[in-house]
Amino acid sequence: MSHSRDVQHPRDRIMQTMDRIYRYRMTTTSGGNLSIRDSEGNIWITPARVDKGNLTRNDIICVRADGSVDGPHPPSSEFPFHKAIYEARPDVKAIVHAHPVALVAFSICRGTPDTRLFHQAHSVCGKVGFAPYACPGTEALGASIAKQFEDGCDSVILENHGVVVAGQDFASAFQRFEAFEFAGKTLIKAKQIGEVQYLDDSQLDQAAHRSVDFVSYQPPAATTQEQELRRQLCEFVRRGCRQRLLISTEGSFSARLKDNSFLITPTRRDRELLRAEDFVLVKGEFREYGKLASRAANAHRAIYEKHPHVQAIVFAHPVNATAFSVTSVPLDVRTIPESYVFLRDVARAPYGVQYSGDESIADYVCSRNPAAILENDGVLVTGTTVLDAFDRLEVLESTAEAVINAKAIGDVSVMQQDVIDELCEQFNLA
Repeated sequence: MSHSRDVQHPRDRIMQTMDRIYRYRMTTTSGGNLSIRDSEGNIWITPARVDKGNLTRNDIICVRADGSVDGPHPPSSEFPFHKAIYEARPDVKAIVHAHPVALVAFSICRGTPDTRLFHQAHSVCGKVGFAPYACPGTEALGASIAKQFEDGCDSVILENHGVVVAGQDFASAFQRFEAFEFAGKTLIKAKQIGEVQYLDDSQLDQAAHRSVDFVSYQPPAATTQEQELRRQLCEFVRRGCRQRLLISTEGSFSARLKDNSFLITPTRRDRELLRAEDFVLVKGEFREYGKLASRAANAHRAIYEKHPHVQAIVFAHPVNATAFSVTSVPLDVRTIPESYVFLRDVARAPYGVQYSGDESIADYVCSRNPAAILENDGVLVTGTTVLDAFDRLEVLESTAEAVINAKAIGDVSVMQQDVIDELCEQFNLA
């Protein structure tokens, strides 16, 4: 995670992030609290008994280092455990506490998610801990949680309560919180369909040490085509984050331009906050001056080089489709006509192929197989336009969710070959 210099005021940072957490349905109107410790030792925190879905910057409370309180409300009733964590961990500058459903499920089962599902979650979430129950708002709860952080934990499940994560800045704390909830949700979904597969140390190392090496260059003035594709990518990446098809710390989206070039998401940047100018122009072995392309850029380039019909590519982590990626259960999309027409038969790629460097990732998609499940790493979807790729991503996730839900009802009945043949004829599917 990147820990860049933060020039945004704590009031605005907390207000905007709580709005995002609430909008993502990762907490309730009354649940959760966020805090930031500034360079002067003051703690900025969400207020007690104020609607989390309607906070203003003036609602955020400052508890100064001398104990005085600045703001129109009392600080969160959970302030004692925030204070205890900061005292136990001098390196911590931000804390996120909330009640996201998946992690609450673990908390009431006295368990923690195994983040070795994904290299990203394992890296971002850090050491995971479990704090025994104590009454909310008490010094005892503060002591229970602080002990976990003092022991080196970064993400802590609270027994019968929720979750607390901490970070060296507020951006990293939010990313840790989101990645932890994502791992929890995926585990719950995956356990409904089969045995979960985890990554070993060598697989985690393979992902951790991947990189891209492009030569920096100054591109000419942007064409109107480039300007339009930047706008589209910006719009659909943001929509993908808000629909929980993408997460802020992982995933990439690109669109092809002329002359062996394409635009792609930058590396290590919050996906929802990207602007049109943040996308990186890649041309052959070169990348746009002053920007770092996604570490998946080589995989995107390999697919574009092998498949001229592909005009847009997305690597993403929608929860339900990703649940299939962490089990050996195939995702059969012959469920309803839309699913088959848009996705055809979904291939399955072995772990790590997308950053192996041998360009073999391109073998797992084609016009007949526009999407693929990537073992323990989400999905790959291609399209003839940015909209087409995003549409297919939505259909893939909806199909996966329907299949998982159907298993709670009865046996899944897929369309037979004569139905498939009829669809192929009706929609001119080669």
